Amino acid sequence: MAIKQNSFLGRFPKTRLRRNRKAGWARNLVAENWLNVHDLVWPLFVQEGEGKRTPVTSMPGVERLSIDILIEEIKEAAAAGISAVALFPVVEQDKKSDLAEEAYNPENLMCRAIKSVKEAVPNIGIICDVALDPYTTHGQDGLVIDGYVHNDQTIEVLCKQALVQANAGCDVVAPSDMMDGRVTVIRDYLDLHGHELVQIMSYSAKYASSFYGPFRDAVGSSDNLGKHSKASYQMNPANGDEAIREAALDIAEGADMIMVKPGMPYLDVLARVHEQFSVPVFAYQVSGEYAMIQAAHQQGWLDGKRAMLEALIAFKRAGATGIFTYAAKDVAIWLRDHTQHHTSLMKAS
Repeated sequence: MAIKQNSFLGRFPKTRLRRNRKAGWARNLVAENWLNVHDLVWPLFVQEGEGKRTPVTSMPGVERLSIDILIEEIKEAAAAGISAVALFPVVEQDKKSDLAEEAYNPENLMCRAIKSVKEAVPNIGIICDVALDPYTTHGQDGLVIDGYVHNDQTIEVLCKQALVQANAGCDVVAPSDMMDGRVTVIRDYLDLHGHELVQIMSYSAKYASSFYGPFRDAVGSSDNLGKHSKASYQMNPANGDEAIREAALDIAEGADMIMVKPGMPYLDVLARVHEQFSVPVFAYQVSGEYAMIQAAHQQGWLDGKRAMLEALIAFKRAGATGIFTYAAKDVAIWLRDHTQHHTSLMKAS
């Protein structure tokens, strides 16, 4: 008689899975996944001015920062153990245009921020978004020609944007635009200009999601975009197989790391990408995901700290190498304090 495979797993009462849950030390001993400070990337919004902090009302706890304040915040984050930050510019309206020329101005806000951060905190990794939505009058991630976001002409501008960021000291350029073929063209362009060591983190599976709203408020693109959609280039939320094709193409084109965005609604996609490809894969806990947890915490509907940590460990369980989260600095401090608490208990014993 054939033996069923699950018969090897044991049966109650000899097998009691609660034995391994009976105490904190036991739960820690058998934990399958851990959240580490080095898993965290902190997205930050930089604005013009000096000594300025402007709250993002739709993202509780998040602020737009002038460069001088940005540097102080990054110093604190680095001291807490964070290894990398992702910078996003808040571009003033008079510098936006249909053709996004400000995106490749070597003296634009982003380039000045990169230079200043690198000078002040040289060991922090800087990741820079490569997309045109902060710079366009229409709020789209590319150039609009005859009512359509043109793929190849957009890539030409993305290359220029990536180059000025690399020249300023950016460590990782992160194309988030979802144009076809942009990874290989950007890779060739960077290499041609002596930046063969600058990494590319491609937003390979970026969905046309409703969870981006607060981010667009933060960078000031929501008013420009209005009711227009990005569905002609961002992915259909109904599709999973397509994400695998996107990831495969970006890896073949030279992406060093890839991204699934948003995170929580697409854990299945994250897990599939992780299982299929031997490259670092990142998850982005996007603005809407972050804002929901923060807002519910403010209302007293849930424990914000525990909910945040639970959401982040879900990304690790699904296979994420690292996580972009607006809570990164807070989480780094929680993790540090937790470690110090356990270390003090060990010394006392």
